[in-house]
Formats: sequence, C-alpha cells, structure tokens
Amino acid sequence: MDFKRARATSKRIRQERTLLLVYAVAITVAFLISVYHNNNVSASVTDEEDTVVNAELEDIQEALVLQENLKSEQHMDLEDTASIEGEVQELSTADEMVSLSPKAISEDLIVVEKGDNFMGILTKLGVEYGEANTIYQAYKKVYDAKNIKIGQELLVSSASDPRYQDTVSITKIVTEPVSGTRYIIEKKSDGTYETRVEQDDLVSDVQTASGVIQGTLAGSMKNAGVPQNVVGHFINIFSFSVDFRRDIRAGDKFEVRYERKVSPTGNVIKNGDIVYAALTLGKKELALYRFKDKSGTVDYYDEKGLALKKTLDLKPLEYKNARISSKFGKRFHPILKQYRLHSGVDYAAPANTKVYASGDGVITSAKWVGGYGNYVTIRHNSEYSTGYGHLKSYAKGIRPGVRVSQGQVIAYVGSTGRSTGPHLHFEVMKNGQKVDPLKIKAATGENLSGEKLKAFQKMVAEIKADKTGKKQVAEAQQ
Repeated sequence: MDFKRARATSKRIRQERTLLLVYAVAITVAFLISVYHNNNVSASVTDEEDTVVNAELEDIQEALVLQENLKSEQHMDLEDTASIEGEVQELSTADEMVSLSPKAISEDLIVVEKGDNFMGILTKLGVEYGEANTIYQAYKKVYDAKNIKIGQELLVSSASDPRYQDTVSITKIVTEPVSGTRYIIEKKSDGTYETRVEQDDLVSDVQTASGVIQGTLAGSMKNAGVPQNVVGHFINIFSFSVDFRRDIRAGDKFEVRYERKVSPTGNVIKNGDIVYAALTLGKKELALYRFKDKSGTVDYYDEKGLALKKTLDLKPLEYKNARISSKFGKRFHPILKQYRLHSGVDYAAPANTKVYASGDGVITSAKWVGGYGNYVTIRHNSEYSTGYGHLKSYAKGIRPGVRVSQGQVIAYVGSTGRSTGPHLHFEVMKNGQKVDPLKIKAATGENLSGEKLKAFQKMVAEIKADKTGKKQVAEAQQ
C-alpha cells in the first residue's frame, strides 16, 4: 500500500464521522424537545404515546452506540493509516539509505594463469568493457598491463552493489611484477583514475663467493651460489684472456665480489656489477678490479691500474713507429717469385726489437716452422689466436703451455726463415682461419695515471683489507 491509498482512506473516515455527528445531534435535539413538551402537559398519557416515546429513546441509544462504534472504527482506521504511512516512509527511507550508503568493498588476489589477459580479468569480475579499457589506458602511464605474465599477482579492490552483489566499479589495482616495485592505479572521487609507482628503499651490499673449479667454471660458480647473470658477466670479463674450454682445469679457483640491491624485508631485488673478479689457473692468478672515474668511465684494471684489453694489440712491438712493409692479401713473393697469399702483416723493425703478446693467452707453440723461421703462436680464447714469425729468438720462459699477459715480451725481431730483412710477420687466426689483422678491432683500454690511479689504488687497498678481515673471521669460525 502507498501514500495515495492511505490518504483516500483517511478522507473517507472523516466524511463518515461528520455525517454521524449530524445525525446524532438531530436525534438529541428531538429528544430534548420531546422531554420539554411532556413536562408541560398532563402526566397522564396514553399507552400509544408512551410507546412512541420509548421508540424515540431506543433510536437515540442506537445512534449513540453507532457513534461509539464509528469512533472506534475511525480510531482503528487511523492507526492503520498511520501504520501504512510509516511502512511507506520506512521503505522510502530504506531505498534512500541503500542508494546513499557506501558500496561494499572487496579485495581479490588474482594469480595470472595461462590464457589470461588484463582486459579479460576485469571483464570476468563484472566490469563493462568500456570501463575496463579506460582502466587499461590509464594504467599504461606507469605500467603496460599487456605484459602481465603467468604467475603474476594482481590485487584488485572493487565496489559492489549490496542489493545485487554486482561489481559497480574497480577502485584500486596493485601489481608487483618485480619485487620492491609496485604499480598502482586508483579511482578518485570524481570518477577518474590516477596512477603511481611505489619503490621500496633498497640497501646496497657486496656479496663474495669463491670456490674450487670441478667440471666447468659456470657449473662450479652456480654450485657456490653465484647468480646466473653474475656468472655470465664474470666469463665475459675474462673472455679475451682465457679459453674456458682449454685453459680451465680441475683444482683451479675462482673468486668474485658483486653488488646486490636488497629490500627492507631482506629479499634480493637485483644483482649488480662485479667489483672484483679473480681466476687462479695453476699457480698464476688473474685479478681484475672494477673502477669508475669522476667522468663516469667504467673499466676493469689489474692491481697496477693497467686496463683490461678487450681486443688484440695490432702492433705488438716495442717500436711503435714500425712501418708496414707488406699487407695481408695476395702478393708477388720476393723470394719465391710467384703470387701467393700473404697471410699476415709485416712490420719492418730493427733486429732485437721486443715483440709483445698481442693479448692475454697461452703459448701453444714456440719452434721453427719452415719459411716462418722461429715462430710463436698464442691462443687467446676459443675464437682468436695470433702468430709471430721470423723471430731472432724467444724470451726467457716462453714455451708451450705458459700463460702470458698482453704486453708481455715473448720474443725479439729477426730475419729467420724466408726473409729479406729484419721484420715481424704478425698473423691473426679467427676460428682457425687466417684473417686480416688490420680489420680486427684495436684495443681501446686506457691505463690509469695521476689522480685516477691514486683513487684506484685506494679502492684496491680497501677491497684487500675487507677480504683479509673476512678470511680471518672465516678461519676463526672453523
């Protein structure tokens, strides 16, 4: 029942009450006139007159009873009307409360599964496609949700209609694809979406790992707990100095110190740069330190501040002004008197000029080789080797199996074999094939000096002191 019906009932009751009152008043007046008339006539009356008076009295009593009954009914109807009006008012108030009360907020932790995508996840929650697209486009300001991956978590807060339990709108989404970095989109009071990125304050520390090589270097480092990306970086650092397939033997050692970024909860967020890397091959240690100067230049240097040479020295001679007397390619041989491939570059230089190792590596031969005369070969890594011919003699200690460093003296210029004068015949072999040395990228490392060298030496001293302290602690705990 509504307000209109209640008001009609109330009007009808008022009208009936009015009619009843008029009727009762009329009867009462008639009765009073009759009494007054009887008081002024003889008390002696006939039976017929008495009957008439009694009938009139009964009519008055019935009218009074009817009046009381109508009053009672009116009171009850008015109570019903008030009750009806109250019910209607309560329903109206309830509707207003439902429409004005806060929506029910719920949170769902959704784990992305195979076949899921961001838009699909939202529409499954009951969000209209247009609204889902609006959220996606706004989210792209900080995070492209199309990049969500299987296993990634999305914390979705949504507002629902409590009457129907339907999703009304998405109020907030949080995802953390990389530990420590959260991408957030949140609905504002005006209905638009704002986005932001929250980044945990990370702490930097340095982790040290070392071990004895059994099997492969990479496998041994992984067994020691070194992260995969650090293992790869370590191998790259030594890639132009070590042939990892031939130079590494069981019992050799490695040591690495690398930076880490750690969250307040202790989770490792990122493994950073290698600060110190060392390989002990047999009795020889190869150690490199990372150094960044004030200009921002970063490179790896040995303990003396000599730069790591990432490529070969293309003129490995003490006499740097040596001219090229013959280039790589087909030429008319001055002694054989025929056209032949000249497999290297000839540098004319005075006899006894020092010949250097073009790069770090291992001596694979040091012997007389036909027209090359005294000849030395060095294997630098699995890709490159170099050859040095027409040598007068070898430097002390140069023999197969010996490890040499870039710039180390290995021999002296001569004119042995088929030669018309003192010079160095220099060859480069790439994957076993002789190539033009002048087309191989030259070394670019720059040695440290002056203030840079002082800063570097201070850093090396700090690393050594830290290593010594940790070693002493470890020995004390054993």
